[in-house]
Amino acid sequence: MCPFLLSRSSLFTAAASSARQRPRVPIVTSPAYIFSSAVACAVLSVHARTASALSTMAMPSVGEVSFHLNNPSLLSSATINSGVKTFDVVNPGSKDGKEVIAKCRVMDQSDAKSIIEASAAALPAWRDETTCLHRSKILTKWSDEIKDNLEDVATVMTLESGKPLAESKGEVMYACSFLDYYAGEALRPTSAGGGFIAPTTFATPEGTPRGQILAIQEAVGVTAMICPWNFPGAMITRKVGPALAAGCTAVVKPSELTPLTAIALCELGKRAGIPDGVFELVVADTESTPAVGEEFCSNAIVKKISFTGSVAVGKLLARQSSDTVKKVSLELGGNAPFIVFDDADLDVAVASAIASKFRHAGQTCVCSDRFLCHQNVHDEFVSKFVAAVEQFKVAPGMDEGTTMGPLINSKAAESVRGKVQEAIAEGGKCVIGGSALPDVGANFFQPTIITNVDTKSRLWKDETFGPVAAIRSFDTEEEALAVANDCSLGLASYFCSQNLSRVFRVAKKIETGIVGINDGIISSAVAPFGGIKESGLGREGSAMGIGEYLETKYIFLNTC
Repeated sequence: MCPFLLSRSSLFTAAASSARQRPRVPIVTSPAYIFSSAVACAVLSVHARTASALSTMAMPSVGEVSFHLNNPSLLSSATINSGVKTFDVVNPGSKDGKEVIAKCRVMDQSDAKSIIEASAAALPAWRDETTCLHRSKILTKWSDEIKDNLEDVATVMTLESGKPLAESKGEVMYACSFLDYYAGEALRPTSAGGGFIAPTTFATPEGTPRGQILAIQEAVGVTAMICPWNFPGAMITRKVGPALAAGCTAVVKPSELTPLTAIALCELGKRAGIPDGVFELVVADTESTPAVGEEFCSNAIVKKISFTGSVAVGKLLARQSSDTVKKVSLELGGNAPFIVFDDADLDVAVASAIASKFRHAGQTCVCSDRFLCHQNVHDEFVSKFVAAVEQFKVAPGMDEGTTMGPLINSKAAESVRGKVQEAIAEGGKCVIGGSALPDVGANFFQPTIITNVDTKSRLWKDETFGPVAAIRSFDTEEEALAVANDCSLGLASYFCSQNLSRVFRVAKKIETGIVGINDGIISSAVAPFGGIKESGLGREGSAMGIGEYLETKYIFLNTC
């Protein structure tokens, strides 16, 4: 069996066995024998170090799971011992928003350090002793395992995040699309081992070309990733997929609000053949999360940080990573504008607005927040928009037919309520919604549309992260662009128009990294996802996504 396919117990056995056995070594002076013996000793040494690191590595533990799964083993890979510190995972869609559905063992900074060390120990075998085809097959197998457990993974996701079950199923397939894509990307010249050959500019004394210029792409090494609660599955595969394809190892901290989806995905990854230490989790609670993040950023073993979350935390992680000069990818806030021009197909515009605004109750970084509608079509658009929202079924995510679930917790619900009340007090007109839904549950809020919103309002200036559409009218294209671009963030934007000249003109002038035209669903594994301004650094998805996990080495070979 290849060394990188050994299980953790096999590694322990091999290391112990090699320590006990002292075979007689023949007296051979052949250079080939000496070389092969040296290589064998080096390999055994690496595996012994890997076994040692893995033996001290902490593992996530889940207990007291209160719901049924077809495959309960997804969340029962370990048992929590009595006396161990735990934290509650709650169902935000329950009546009081506090129903405990499971408990997780708290992992802290020391656990993060041990897992990083184990990841470093596993790196040489994964990076240097596997082919791109082998890594590709494992990613494909991981995707297949997730698809085979679609119902269970979606159930876990809905119960801990609150999103409707149909949305969770969609996210599970979206998560798999990244594994499928990077399984293919692992084999391409854009991956590790790829690169290019360039003409040499050097010359011999005779004036003929001297040497060869080569650029080779190599895995950056150990990577650390911090993932959000709003897409607890897809944000993991979007980061881990390209990292593993490139030959990196990955240490992931899922959100303390949604750790169960991550644990299930990690378990399925192990079943697919991902070796121990290559993809591991640090499941921290709210209290231990800052120290874990600091360990990720300050530990010199980690060569790359990837984070999806708030602007404030992204800036903090960037500062903390500067002392060790890590590669950093940041996907931060949104506050996306949505412009409806007077030449738009309003039915298309409304469908796009619904898709881009209310998915996961408005709790996504690419949600439309600031709606700009041309004065000639403003009233008709609002009327159609309201009619569409009236069809929503707001209920717990597991209820049949639910189209919108709860906010993630009471703090989020209170934030939305406060912004809505302020906007109305400042002159905004609430045309639908505007209130909490305590009869449904503590964290539920009505889908809300408010017109005539002041541009100085918090509802307009700040990312909402809730089911509220803030609308105001405009007169000219220039005015719409000026208001849309008057924002420190620049992740996504949307606009609707049937004028081809305007489509290209506005797409060029709008200041965001992603632009959706006549559509509200724009994310895809094959497209580069990322923002400009304070919305972050780097790109995820597409061939550019794997480049975030590669370093380029320039080699000059003198062939004379």
